Amino acid sequence: MQLLENIAGVIDRINEKVGRMVSWLTTALVVLVMADVIFRYLFNTSKAWTIELEWHLFALIFLFGAGYAMKHDRHVRVDLFYTRFSARDKALVNFIGGLIFLIPWCTLVIYSAWRYAMESFRIREMSPDPGGLPAIYFIKFAIVIGIFLLLLQGIAEVLRAYLTLRKTSSETKDLD
Repeated sequence: MQLLENIAGVIDRINEKVGRMVSWLTTALVVLVMADVIFRYLFNTSKAWTIELEWHLFALIFLFGAGYAMKHDRHVRVDLFYTRFSARDKALVNFIGGLIFLIPWCTLVIYSAWRYAMESFRIREMSPDPGGLPAIYFIKFAIVIGIFLLLLQGIAEVLRAYLTLRKTSSETKDLD
């Protein structure tokens, strides 16, 4: 059991560190958008690369922050009944949901995105816009990394749910 807790802890620390680093990209995005707006309205000019960089930064924030959001239970969840569940029932939902939905979905997306990114790298894909960003394949590889971080956090959550289920199961047996 200690091994499972340690694995979950290592995954937590990875996503915590990545999430804190990525949070600085929000500042960069705000500064970039501000600069773009100033140049657009004061100087009547805008560059394709600034617009592309804006959505690249947003994508990185979203992708690399997904595992961090899950770690802090800030991800999207339909809490119609979940909030009223006991710790054991929440653990059961998280365990089954993680095994049946999250882990297979992440695996499928990683597989598909890897092929997509490799093809982009193979052809040295660039922005179709004149003056756009080179090396578009970098952002496509970010999909793989971001979903991998989410997969890792999903595994940590499944391990924690399993440990909670084992603990509550042994407590129930002790009461009998």
